[in-house]
Amino acid sequence: MPKDKEKIEKLAGEVLNLSRNTLAIHLRFLDRAVSMLQLQNLPDLRGMKVNGSTIFYDPVRVLQDYKEERSRVPRAYLHMILHCVYQHYWTSAQVDQDCWDLACDIAVEDTISALALPALQTRRAQQQKEVLDGLRSQVRYLTADMLYRYFINADLSPEDISRLRALFGTDAHGDWYKEEDPQKRPHKKEGGGKNKEDPDQESQSDGSSGESSDEDEEEDNQDEDPDDIPLSPPGGGGKKRLQDWKDTARQMKMDLESFSKGKGDAAGSLLQNLQSVTREKYDYRAFLKKFAALGERMKINQDEFDYIFYTYGLKLYGKMPLIEPLEYKETKQIREFVIAIDTSGSTAGDLVQTFLQKTYNILKQEESFGRRFNLHIIQCDADIQTDIKISNQNEFDRCMEHMQLRGMGGTDFRPVFNYVDELIEKKEFTNLKGLIYFTDGYGIFPPRQPAYKTAFVYIEEGYENPQVPPWAIKLVLQPEDIGEI
Repeated sequence: MPKDKEKIEKLAGEVLNLSRNTLAIHLRFLDRAVSMLQLQNLPDLRGMKVNGSTIFYDPVRVLQDYKEERSRVPRAYLHMILHCVYQHYWTSAQVDQDCWDLACDIAVEDTISALALPALQTRRAQQQKEVLDGLRSQVRYLTADMLYRYFINADLSPEDISRLRALFGTDAHGDWYKEEDPQKRPHKKEGGGKNKEDPDQESQSDGSSGESSDEDEEEDNQDEDPDDIPLSPPGGGGKKRLQDWKDTARQMKMDLESFSKGKGDAAGSLLQNLQSVTREKYDYRAFLKKFAALGERMKINQDEFDYIFYTYGLKLYGKMPLIEPLEYKETKQIREFVIAIDTSGSTAGDLVQTFLQKTYNILKQEESFGRRFNLHIIQCDADIQTDIKISNQNEFDRCMEHMQLRGMGGTDFRPVFNYVDELIEKKEFTNLKGLIYFTDGYGIFPPRQPAYKTAFVYIEEGYENPQVPPWAIKLVLQPEDIGEI
C-alpha cells in the first residue's frame, strides 16, 4: 500500500508539472505567475486550493480528473493562478462570501474561456457559455468586483448559488476568509453571505478583493467602511506576497497591452480584470485638502503649548501660570468652493446626491471647513441650469432634500468656468481655491487654465482612462468608491 501511495503521488506531481509546462508554453506572459506557486500534496483535501504561495492538491483527485478529461487539470491550474493574479485571495472580513466566491470563479472562468486554448477546453466550458452570455447583457465587464455588485443586488437564491457554483467552482476558498486573530474580525452584517461549514469541499469558491485607504488620525472614526478592513490570510498570503502579485499583475498588463493588439477579444477579459486590480485607489479626503487655504481659528494650539512654563507658574504663584496656551491655531480650511454637476443625461441622480453628501460631510469637518463658507453647487449640461449658494448646514440640508437634476442635454464644461469667472468679477468670491466638476462623460474643456485649482471627478463603470487638460487634476472613482467615501 505505501508503494501504491508513493506511485500515486509521483504520477499526480507529473500531471501537475505537465500542466504547468503547458501553460508556460502557450501563455508566455504567465511565466512569472506560474513560477510563483509551489506544489504540495494534501491527500485528504478532496480537491485543490491555493493560498497565495502554494497550490495544495489531493493526488487521487488530480489523477481522477486527468483520466476523465485531460484538459481539466491545466484549466484548474490556470484557474488558481488567476485567482492570485486578480488578488481574489486577499479579501475583506465583511464580504458576502457566497457572492464573492461566485463572482471570482466566474471572472476567472470567463478569462480562461476567452483565451480559447484547445488545451484548456472542457465539457463544462460549453455549459458555462450560455450563462456567461447572459451575464454580459447585465454586467458591463465580467470582473469580480462588478459581478459581485450585480449578485448582491440580484439577491440570488441558495439554489441559484449552488447551481452556479457547481458550474464555475474549481478550488476550495475557505482559507480566503481565515484571520490570524478571529477576535479582530468585525461583526458580520445581517443579510450577508454565510460562512461555509466545510470550506475545503470541492467546487467551492470564495473571494473579494478589498483594499483599505490610510487616513489622518483625526478622521479615523469618521465615515469608516467595514468592507475596507483587510484580512491577513495565513500561510503564504501575507502582505509581501500580495505585493508580489500586484507587481505581477502590472507586468502582465504591460505585456498584454502589446500582445492583445493582434489577438482581438482573446485577451480582452484578462485585460479588463488586470485593469480592475491595478487601477489606483484614491483617498478622497486627502484629495479635497488640495483645495484648502491656511487660516486661523479659535482653538487651543496644543502643538505650541509649553507645559513646563505653565506648570512652573502654577507652582510658583499659585493659580497664575507664567504662560497661557495660544487661543488660535493655523489650519488649512476650505472657505470658498464650487461643485459643478454634469447633468448631460448619464449621471444618475442617486449617485450625484451621494457624492454631494459625502463631499460635504468631509468638508464640514472641524479641521476642513471654516465656520463661514461660500459653497456654490452648479448644474450644467451644455448651459448653466441652476446655481445654489450654501453658507451653512441648514441650507445644505434643504438643498439635498429638494434637489432635482436639470438639463439632460450635451456635455460642455466651458459654461461653468465662464460663469464662475463672472462671479469672481462680481466679488462673489474673494479667494476661490477650487472647483470640482463631477461627471461621467466627455465634454469640451475651456481653452485656458482658470485662476483656481480645478479637478474633474469621473465616475467610470469600466476601467478607461479619461483625458483632461494638463492644468486640471483628474480623479477616477468607481460607483462603489463614492459610497465608501
